[in-house]
Amino acid sequence: MKLPRRRFLHLTAGAAALTALPGKARAQQYPARPNTMIVPFAAVGPTDTLARILATHMKERLGQSVIIENITGAEGSIGVGRVARATPDGYTLSIGHWGTHVVSGAILTLPYHVLEDFEPIAVLAAGPQLVVGKKALPAKDMRELVGWLKANPDRVLAAIAGSGSHIAWAFIQNLTGTRAQFVPYRGAAPALQDIVAGHVDVMCTQALSALPLVRDGKIKAYAVTSKTRLSIASDIPTAEEAGIAGLEIS
Repeated sequence: MKLPRRRFLHLTAGAAALTALPGKARAQQYPARPNTMIVPFAAVGPTDTLARILATHMKERLGQSVIIENITGAEGSIGVGRVARATPDGYTLSIGHWGTHVVSGAILTLPYHVLEDFEPIAVLAAGPQLVVGKKALPAKDMRELVGWLKANPDRVLAAIAGSGSHIAWAFIQNLTGTRAQFVPYRGAAPALQDIVAGHVDVMCTQALSALPLVRDGKIKAYAVTSKTRLSIASDIPTAEEAGIAGLEIS
């Protein structure tokens, strides 16, 4: 690339001046030390899994470790808030999703601003959710599940793991005319454990975390919240196929 002579001289002078600066004044190459990535949900859940895969590749590319810290609670806002208060030097990273970085800003009173207090780096993944239930539920498909929900409005327990899960089940209730008691959890993994144990009845959660339990026969999957079926789970119908038109969440 050819530079105008005046611009070239300015750059050259700047470079010459930089070499004369004391060592401490010279800019360090990033990253000069390990990064910390805050996961606002419990370990083993979908966000945590993605963070650990990403951290492995970042270490290979950057030559520095990425330390994962699971800071849970308040639908992810405690962990995200930790990042908002951190020194803005690029060494404290936030990983989240539409629940933690969009929905929370609309439904919660937060000590930070989801748009103004963060610098977006990359979109990592997109995935639909599964509508799942405990194995003992009598409903065999989504239509039967809606019927069971309507017949038991005061005893249904819906596990909630973050604001995304919360909004998803509220969306289902609005579309089906049903209601449930919400039971909050610090992440998808402990919530799914209670689905398996039968302590709670239903949940809407990311397919990544729920599908292995569905395949093992430990929980039931009623629908996937995408326009088309998952290629790795083509036997699970879309919400529209299952009888709930308009339920699309990713």
